[in-house]
Amino acid sequence: MSQRNRLGTGGRIDRTRPLSFNFNGVSLQGFAGDTLASALLANGVDVVNRSFKYARPRGVMAAGADEPNAIVQLGSTEAGQVPNVRATQQALYNGLVAKSTNGWPNVDRDVMGLLGSLGGQFMPPGFYYKTFMTPASAWPKYEQYIRKAAGLGRSPVESDPDIYDHMNHHCDVLIVGAGPSGLAAALAAGRSGARVILCDEQEEMGGSLLDSRESIDGSPAAEWVATVLAELATLPDVLLLARTTANGYHDHNFVTLHERRTEHLADLAPQANGRRQSRARMHKVRAKRVVLATGALERPLVYGRNDVPGNMLAGAVSTFIRRYGVIPGKTLVLSTTNDHGYRAALDWHDAGRTVVAIVDARDKPDGDLVAAARSRNIRVISGSAVIEAQGKKRVTSAVVAAIDIEGFRVMGSTQELGCDTIASSGGYSPVIHLAAHTGRRPVWREDLFGFVSGGVPGQIAAGGVNGRWSLRDALEDGFEAGARAAAEAGLNAVTVTPPAVAAVREGKAVALYEVPHTKPTMRAPKQFVDQQNDVTAAGIELATREGFESIEHVKRYTGLGFGTDQGKLGNINGMAIAARVTKQTIPETGTTVFRPNYTPIAFGAIAGRHCDELFDPRRYTALHASHLERGAKFEEVGQWMRPWYFPRGTESMHDAVQRECRAVREGVGMLDASTLGKIEIQGKDAREFLNRLYTNAWTKLEPGKCRYGLMCKDDGMVMDDGVTACLAENHFHMTTTTGGAAGVLDWMELWHQTEWPELEVYFNSTTDNWVAMTITGPKARKLLAEVADIDVSAEAFPYMDWREAKVAGVPARIFRISFTGELSYEINVQANYAMHVCKALFEKGAKYDLTPYGTETMHVLRAEKGFVIIGQETDGSVTPEDLGMQWCVGYKKPYSWIGRRALSRPDTRRTDRKQLVGLKPLDPKVVLQEGAQIVLEKEIKIPMPMYGHVTSSYFSPVLGHGFALALLKGGSERMGQTVYLSSGDGSLHAAEVVSPVFYDPKGTRHHV
Repeated sequence: MSQRNRLGTGGRIDRTRPLSFNFNGVSLQGFAGDTLASALLANGVDVVNRSFKYARPRGVMAAGADEPNAIVQLGSTEAGQVPNVRATQQALYNGLVAKSTNGWPNVDRDVMGLLGSLGGQFMPPGFYYKTFMTPASAWPKYEQYIRKAAGLGRSPVESDPDIYDHMNHHCDVLIVGAGPSGLAAALAAGRSGARVILCDEQEEMGGSLLDSRESIDGSPAAEWVATVLAELATLPDVLLLARTTANGYHDHNFVTLHERRTEHLADLAPQANGRRQSRARMHKVRAKRVVLATGALERPLVYGRNDVPGNMLAGAVSTFIRRYGVIPGKTLVLSTTNDHGYRAALDWHDAGRTVVAIVDARDKPDGDLVAAARSRNIRVISGSAVIEAQGKKRVTSAVVAAIDIEGFRVMGSTQELGCDTIASSGGYSPVIHLAAHTGRRPVWREDLFGFVSGGVPGQIAAGGVNGRWSLRDALEDGFEAGARAAAEAGLNAVTVTPPAVAAVREGKAVALYEVPHTKPTMRAPKQFVDQQNDVTAAGIELATREGFESIEHVKRYTGLGFGTDQGKLGNINGMAIAARVTKQTIPETGTTVFRPNYTPIAFGAIAGRHCDELFDPRRYTALHASHLERGAKFEEVGQWMRPWYFPRGTESMHDAVQRECRAVREGVGMLDASTLGKIEIQGKDAREFLNRLYTNAWTKLEPGKCRYGLMCKDDGMVMDDGVTACLAENHFHMTTTTGGAAGVLDWMELWHQTEWPELEVYFNSTTDNWVAMTITGPKARKLLAEVADIDVSAEAFPYMDWREAKVAGVPARIFRISFTGELSYEINVQANYAMHVCKALFEKGAKYDLTPYGTETMHVLRAEKGFVIIGQETDGSVTPEDLGMQWCVGYKKPYSWIGRRALSRPDTRRTDRKQLVGLKPLDPKVVLQEGAQIVLEKEIKIPMPMYGHVTSSYFSPVLGHGFALALLKGGSERMGQTVYLSSGDGSLHAAEVVSPVFYDPKGTRHHV
């Protein structure tokens, strides 16, 4: 396809640098400096997308961040996919690949378009709430198809290979927007010596001056832009950030800026000096003063079928012609309420194309631009408006009629003007989104027909956002704002004389938020207010009739202002329509709340470098290499990569775990327990601190002894557990759960520093210092005797004792504790010697068939013994007594401990609380699902009461059947009862309530 709409001259594109790109599978060409939208228009592409709800054909309407229709999926590779990119903001690069986000089988022939053509009758606002109410069980299937039908892009299924970063800044003046007022403000503040950051969302700075018809100091406006930017670049404390959007404005002048660093170059960020560049950067700016120079957005007129491709904003037509050298059609009809709209007709005419007519809603339009149009013999039809566009996939004509704005009616007959493009201008809306992010409500200005900032402390509005429309006023306002910002930041402000700009005489604009039709709004052809969300004027009227009179309710019911454009084009018109039908003024109706982000940004930019290992670092024990040699499969536990199981040959996980369980119960196995939290506690008040921290007593624990401890939060709920050893009179070694290590240390510091600062006690984390190797099983003592230099007999080394020894010649601490119910020893050595000791254990253990086992086997073994895992058998609502661990609670201790008072509350003393029990499926082959709900009746009756849930469930090769631990209401009183548990397919499994201790209930094996 040739660039049939490309002008031979003009624009800021580089015609010496042609670029190839692909859209919907078709290869096209553009030039450096194009946006994807300008290149598509140059190639004559009319239908760019299908609408969100009605699947109507849509084309490019605007030229910037306010574009509602030209939303595309970008990316030539799966990893490089970016959904919902505005074609008007995507710079063209060689090899760019884009496609429409909606349309099946393609955007030109969309099956959903048939439903869309009937959508006014069958899909009014909220239709899915009314239509798909019954049966309730079918809603998930309804929702699946509704979401599939919506015109949204898709997220990539592969990981993003790009990198993103963050930067923090402090400045005197942050200026948002580099149009005329923003550049003027930067020049004034910069010359005053202020630290200035100037950002603009466009590919190059200059804003409206890049396609302006006006002159500054007798030269084209773009030349003044180049001169100012050159001077700003020489100032030492001025930072210029193009392609950078101020996406969020927060309290105390904290503003986040999203800089698109390489998105204009390729799908994925290119490499420089052998390293991949960052794709985007988030600047976190704390400014003394913020100058808001965001300008204003042109409002479209709302008339029948105003979404047919070829309906465009008047300002966008001028931008495409003057900045990109693209004229998006052959014949133009302009419908306007103000003088500014005339620029589109003048630019169109000067480009050598036909202007059929200018249709002006004002009775007596007058001004310099009006005179310029008449001097070119362009037909001006006053007191009228385009009331309807004709055409399906491209405008073919405009229906024009005289209108009575105050009476909201059409006057007399209509006439049809043949054309392929309709440009409209309904005035301008100041861009106040950022100011509204702080929670300040905007203020309505009747003279502007728009809202302005309600005033934010430390913020100065300048230019179009302040209602200063003319170029002369915008420049003057900008210079004043920059000087004022510098002065308020504590600097000596320099006065800058504004450049000479010829005055432009303008006629008074009129307010026209909805063009009347010959038919009532509810029966007229669709008049779109928010094109991105398919919100029509009729939809807003219907919402108010159904009782949604608050503008926030209207927004949520219709979708007005939702989506990626945040109501940039439709909000004012939508509010005005709601105000008209509810017989209120626009200030009484109010505006909706704008929230960050101003335009969409990638999750990667929000995360920055705080992802993968830098966000959730992987931690490896000193034995990791040994685990790799033995073929371990790993799982992440509290950031640690712990061996999950050790498959041999083609073993499945189930087979490997079954083998490892038998090895421990019948011989000896080894577990890497290094990840358990380890905290050294020292000081003369260490015992007192432990007494207050744990539920049980620690006063009489002697050196060389260990004790299991249970820790509660102040609400009495179990928080953590572990074994603590007394190393010396005032020195203890505490172990915690792997995932709870950091939280426990923080908890201890919190209570010490805020509640008990008088206690002399100190804590140090030693988790990384020690490697713990647990050898467990009937042959564990024989193995230990071969590598340790101490007597390990039962008499010399009883259960719950610890000893210092040398293991394989390395100083070690050995704890005789057990989490499996078997004879066990936990060998702790300094991490640097771990591999040496591990190697010695496996060399000596070969004769005993020493078997490494992982966390999955550990879970089975401990569950057989009824040992709990914090976070699995507990969920923040479980007390020690719920777990049947009354033996670990020292109610008779003469001192209080954390959680004691809470455990005396009536709620925690209830007998019908969920209590830990065992479940034995009546079918021995069944392994109950973890999380399965427990019911007491076999027959399913919905709704039915749930009495508990499964916390752990496994198959035991030793027991020969499946078993589970569960929390069950009144569980201790239900022993021997049969309960029922739901499976994923809706069937029930029966299980007997039994003791949670399935294996060696008397505990003889670990005492031998």
